[in-house]
Amino acid sequence: QVQLVESGGGLVQAGGSLRLSCAASGRTASTYAMGCWRQAPGKEREIVAVISWSGGRTYYGDSVKGRFTISRDNGKNTVYLQMNILKPEDTAVYYCAARETYYSDAAYRGEDEYPSWGLGTQVTVSS
Repeated sequence: QVQLVESGGGLVQAGGSLRLSCAASGRTASTYAMGCWRQAPGKEREIVAVISWSGGRTYYGDSVKGRFTISRDNGKNTVYLQMNILKPEDTAVYYCAARETYYSDAAYRGEDEYPSWGLGTQVTVSS
């Protein structure tokens, strides 16, 4: 498994932007699909975006389509989540996740398909 560390969270006004980073360490020589989920207080964790190991396939949750973009730099073992036009309802703890793919280039959508998780970073959007 890999170890994941999220960064880039913070406080931003509605309409603003943030870029989250997720750095992987450990068994990074393998191929990993990566994903981002979020959990707001009192709510279940929901998918934000996932990306295949090559970056060629992505999937976005309905609530963030058209506003968020996931990308990756495999040379830096890092995934990025660019979040634009932020809304107060985007306020949540954002978690990064990874799963080894053995060269399958799928963008896995199931939370249970990811065995490695970061500790999360808080994003707060003020109105």
